[in-house]
Amino acid sequence: MKNKINIQETISKMFVNSDNRNWTKVEAQFAPKVTLNYASMTGNPAVEVSPKDITSGWKTVLPGFTFTHHQIGNFITEVNGDKAHSYCYGTATHYLDDDNGNVWTVIGSYDFDLEKIDGNWRITAMTFNYKYQDGNTKLIEKAIENAKQD
Repeated sequence: MKNKINIQETISKMFVNSDNRNWTKVEAQFAPKVTLNYASMTGNPAVEVSPKDITSGWKTVLPGFTFTHHQIGNFITEVNGDKAHSYCYGTATHYLDDDNGNVWTVIGSYDFDLEKIDGNWRITAMTFNYKYQDGNTKLIEKAIENAKQD
């Protein structure tokens, strides 16, 4: 049970620290190489990247929002020795003042693969399973422009 709690905490820390823009702590939750897959939402294939690559990409948009809030839950986690798989629901709410609506919400689930490295669980693969989005979908364009100015 302790492994499952530590695994879920690793995933939670990654999301909480991304909302807080604490990029060093975000990167610390990942293994040196990570398979990142947002194909269900973007249509782009999965890529193998470094933790720094991940946060470099997120920095081009997330700081452009006034607030982001990632809420995860309904974890189903299986541990097999020093490897694990964890599935969870995810809701990402993005807030930015705009005349056409202040909120853009993305709903889906995640599949994570993790490995115990030097005694700590680290994310080796992250797949987002897109379900739907709601609200002002144009906010992302405004956030990208805002992030360029920071």
